[in-house]
This record gives sequence, structure tokens and C-alpha cells, in this order.
Amino acid sequence: MINCLIVDDSPIARDILSEYCKFSPKLNVAGSLGDALAARETMAVSDIDILYVDINMPVLSGIELVRTLPRQPQVIFTTAYSEFAVEAFELSACDYLVKPFSLDRFIIATEKAVKNIAADTKRRLPQSHFLFIKNEGAIHRVDAEKILYLEASRNNTKVVTEDDMLISTMSLSYIEKKLPGNGFQRVHRSFIINTSKVTSLHHNKVFIKKNAIPLGENFKSDFIKAIGLT
Repeated sequence: MINCLIVDDSPIARDILSEYCKFSPKLNVAGSLGDALAARETMAVSDIDILYVDINMPVLSGIELVRTLPRQPQVIFTTAYSEFAVEAFELSACDYLVKPFSLDRFIIATEKAVKNIAADTKRRLPQSHFLFIKNEGAIHRVDAEKILYLEASRNNTKVVTEDDMLISTMSLSYIEKKLPGNGFQRVHRSFIINTSKVTSLHHNKVFIKKNAIPLGENFKSDFIKAIGLT
């Protein structure tokens, strides 16, 4: 469900918006409030996805409310005044509804907000990260999430995954630069591990399944921080 908050000092306007929201099955009306200060308090403790907010309100206007929010939801201004539209869109408002507005116009604005939320959610989803590893004259695509650890071995790098083991002519330092920013940690000058695959830590050894990997003294502090033990 998509949580929405209605903020308007007019009880009639709030009732109309509440009724309109019933025509959008994805919406959950998390609150219907008569002033912006109460709205700000509510939004500090609740996840609000869409804010339907009037502009002309006592104490704190809708525009002032939006301007002070640390995390801005999809904002749809609902007002009797058209002259604030430019200022509203400068605040990245999703839409601007001038009262009285129809149900159809409300639905158009709401669907736009819902699409924006879906797009934002998709952008925040972690993307699969693949590396291309040279191995015996061939190039293999390796899913970074499946890597257990990497080991420098003479002039080569051993890439050990959940399914396979590759010997690459690429250096450990070169592959390290291609790894995702989070989740991989150098624990020894010759080893980089996937911290999500660690099964245990004993003295100066890190265990990934049955593989015992040395934990270098110079790398211990950073590793302990990376797995959240400090």
C-alpha cells in the first residue's frame, strides 16, 4: 500500500480528498490533519509516500511545510490559489490542483505520483553486479554475489565462487577495482573476501565454508569494522 497524508485546514476539503482516495485502491490514508505543524510531527515518525497539502493555512503554510521536510514525499498541492504554482514546482511538487478539482483530475495527479514512487523504488533496488574475468584464453562473466573469495597466486588470481574456481591472469588489485563498493574486504595482502559469505572467525583465520583464509594483522581492524563488530 501507498501511505498518503491529507493536510488542509478545511474539514470539507479533507473529507472530499478522503473520499477521492477511496477510488485509488493502492492508497492508504494514514492521516487527515488540519494544520501543517501536526503534519510535520506525523511525518517525522511515519513513512508518508504522498502528501496532499493545502497552501494557505494558519501558522505554517503548505509551501513552508514542504520546504522544511528532511525527506520529501510525492507532494500534490491542493489549493484555491493558482498564483503559487511556480513556487510549488520549484519545490519539485508532483502536481498542483486548483480547487475545486474533479475526481478525474485527482486520479491523474495521484497516478503520476504512484509512477514516480515506482520509479524511485526501482532505482533504489540493488542491481546485479557482474565481472568479466579472463581465464585460459576465454572471458567468463561472474556474478559478484557468488564470489566467495579471491586469492593472489604468483602472477595470477584465483577466483573462488559458489559454483566454480577460475584462475585469471588479471591481478588481484585490478579485480579489486571492479568489485562492488560494499561487501568485499581485503583481509590479507593476498586475499579479498565476500563478507556476506563469512561463516566464522577464529583467531587469525576467517572461515568461508571449509576454506580457512588468513587474517593479516594490518587488515584486522578494517575487517572487524566491516562486519560490524566495533
